[in-house]
Amino acid sequence: MMNDRNKSIKHFSPGMVTFVYNYNRYNMAQIIRITKEFSFEMAHVLWNYDGPCRNVHGHSYRLFVTLSGKPLDSKGDPRDGMVIDFTDLKQIVKREIIAIFDHAVTVSENFDSEKLENCRKMFGNTVVVDYQPTCENLVADFAGRIIKHIPPGIRLHSLKLYETANSFAEWFASDNE
Repeated sequence: MMNDRNKSIKHFSPGMVTFVYNYNRYNMAQIIRITKEFSFEMAHVLWNYDGPCRNVHGHSYRLFVTLSGKPLDSKGDPRDGMVIDFTDLKQIVKREIIAIFDHAVTVSENFDSEKLENCRKMFGNTVVVDYQPTCENLVADFAGRIIKHIPPGIRLHSLKLYETANSFAEWFASDNE
């Protein structure tokens, strides 16, 4: 028995070849990965570092968030065919990452209290974290912040955080199970 999800779709074009597509969602790949890119500006300073990054400096970060899951199969649902609505993912990342880190100075709690207070006075939006704010540690922190808000049935697959145009750190769920 052929249901409406299994119907052949015919496309006719005068003087052209007729194409017939057998639309059968159940023969298609079940797990799909979707990715959304985000951008934000952030400064940081590396505590006890022996290179130039020991000074306050900033980057234009690019964050790629990849989720995986089965597209919703619910005819009539506005989100039919989606793993997640990109707008929902955008709201999660904006709330958990962008609203906190964009145009902020991020510093380790290891700085002495006088230096931390000076950062707050000088820069205003200062985020104090319990780690060295390297690209590697930031991407791991971001994964922890995002994963708590992913709807059931969807998995945070990976994050890629570009600190510069050609330097980035990646986080994969499969490496952290």
